[in-house]
Amino acid sequence: MIEAHGKNLVNRTCTPQEREERLKAACQMPVLDLTSSEVSDIYMIGTGAYSPLKGFMDSADYQGVVEGMCLKNGVLWPIPVTLAVTEEEANNIKPEDEIALRDPASGELVATITVSDLYRYDKEKEALATFGTLDTAHPGVKKLFEQKAFYVGGEICQLADDTKAFPFPEYAGPAKVRQEIAERGWKTVAAFQTRNPIHRSHEYLTKIAMEVCDGVLIHPVVGKLKEGDIPADVRLACYRALLQDYYPAERTLLRVYPMEMRYAGPKEALLHAIVRQNFGCTHIIIGRDHAGVGKYYGPFDAQNIFDNLSESDLLIKPLKFDWTFWCKRCGGMASTKTCPHSAEDHVAISGTKLRAMLAEGKRIPEEFTRPEVAEILAAYYLQL
Repeated sequence: MIEAHGKNLVNRTCTPQEREERLKAACQMPVLDLTSSEVSDIYMIGTGAYSPLKGFMDSADYQGVVEGMCLKNGVLWPIPVTLAVTEEEANNIKPEDEIALRDPASGELVATITVSDLYRYDKEKEALATFGTLDTAHPGVKKLFEQKAFYVGGEICQLADDTKAFPFPEYAGPAKVRQEIAERGWKTVAAFQTRNPIHRSHEYLTKIAMEVCDGVLIHPVVGKLKEGDIPADVRLACYRALLQDYYPAERTLLRVYPMEMRYAGPKEALLHAIVRQNFGCTHIIIGRDHAGVGKYYGPFDAQNIFDNLSESDLLIKPLKFDWTFWCKRCGGMASTKTCPHSAEDHVAISGTKLRAMLAEGKRIPEEFTRPEVAEILAAYYLQL
């Protein structure tokens, strides 16, 4: 099976017995409250989804990522993974301290960190490096500019049970998914990243991938999304309905993971690829405007960034797809590479357009999405 990024799959979780002992110790430690994205990152680090990271970045790793998209050991990494604290909190922290990390939403101690570093950072520099903009209308930039002024680096130990934090039957960490891929005998696996219900364009892309790979991992995020995005439980109902009637079970695996979106476009596409390599995938589907938001990125920037990598940077490979649409004259899904007809014959499909139609109470045509999915989404929007 494909190696994890950086060669070895990290595990910073506890056994049930270890968890009980470490929780007792953590109750005696100083406590820092986390943001939702920091909580999400703890689960991504702890389970190995962010391999080779073992904790939040120290200043050397952080500077390497911001300035050259690599960790201090030279391994590719596109986006900072950090723990922010106030100046007052920073004044009470020193290297080698052990600190408990708490999710204020639940009141639960989710991890401990052994401090290796404490440093001030430049928010504008990080915003430009990660998002390519300083515009606070970008949700990632807005969140960054609202952060505390210092970062704490250090290895973590995950205390909370991620399977209880994300109580979906489809939830599984990288080690479990790798085991499932091995049991199915798949040698090549294409990952499909999504934060939206799967519409006809997505279905088309995943089925093309299924033609060239042994299996497809449908892998939606269940971390916190931006306002207006569809909740995880509603999206999961859509995925289940679609897979039940329109996908071969022996070639498809639906699993969810806890990452919180940054909406960083091309840089986030690289992060999604790294994560999927850690989950055992050999390929990742990169379509139009992958991980984008608004008009901050070109429609194919997330594909082009892979062209700037060396062969040794990533083992997982992108499957790049062009604009896709329903063509009335072709009588089915097509792309600009396969369809000879004009734009007047094309029904453009996007998650944004689908959400707008649902919000306005319009009937969703079958050219946009399967009727089973449209029914679930219409019921959800009626409750809003």
